[in-house]
Amino acid sequence: MHLETGFRLPSGSHFCLSSGGLISTELRINDRIRVSEVRLVGPNGETVGIVPTADALRLAQEADHALVEVAPTARPPVCKLMDYGKFKYENAQKAREARRNQTNVIIKEMKLRPKIDAHDYETKKGHVVRFLKAGDKVKITIMFRGREQHRPELGFRLLQRLAEDVEELGFVESSPKQDGRNMVMVLGPVRKKSDAKVDMAAEKEARTAEREADQASEAADRKALAGDRPVAQKKERKRSENLDPEIEA
Repeated sequence: MHLETGFRLPSGSHFCLSSGGLISTELRINDRIRVSEVRLVGPNGETVGIVPTADALRLAQEADHALVEVAPTARPPVCKLMDYGKFKYENAQKAREARRNQTNVIIKEMKLRPKIDAHDYETKKGHVVRFLKAGDKVKITIMFRGREQHRPELGFRLLQRLAEDVEELGFVESSPKQDGRNMVMVLGPVRKKSDAKVDMAAEKEARTAEREADQASEAADRKALAGDRPVAQKKERKRSENLDPEIEA
């Protein structure tokens, strides 16, 4: 759709192609409320009733508050008397806290060969366990080479074995699938990442407390050991004898 040159959208709005109108992304306040009457709510949540907009604006000025349209689609629109600056600040704080608590699931990847030896398998499994404990998904890739491509059952059995070994921490989110020369399976964590973070933080604090307790115990043992030792008597210094008779004492 072509907009005429010089046409500017109001701040806090965007153009809706489906309806051909503007959709406000901000609450309308005070003089921006153009309806004739509103359903007014007081600053403490009490219902005042349906009043002319002019009277609602007068009450807002008398209370040193703003008249904020909180439900524009209602008939008539619902407006509330409030400290708009404080309201915007609290909403911004809530949004910031929500973003901070938002968890992003990360997909880790682990690659194995179908004829992997026992030691390497245990090492790889240890990494998968660590990823799942941290609340991350794990993409397991079995890489086939040469004639191994004709033995997909080897990769399937290996993936099945790994899934059974870590079933307490993860579940098969995506079953093994052949992807060219590779076979892929995705494991999902049993616990949410947010819960995993809390547990990891608690474990870290516990290890720190245990280490500090061990250090304090060792210091106390050293102090007690030092207290049991006999105090060395300080030798009395005597005047040295002159071996040379020509030197006066």
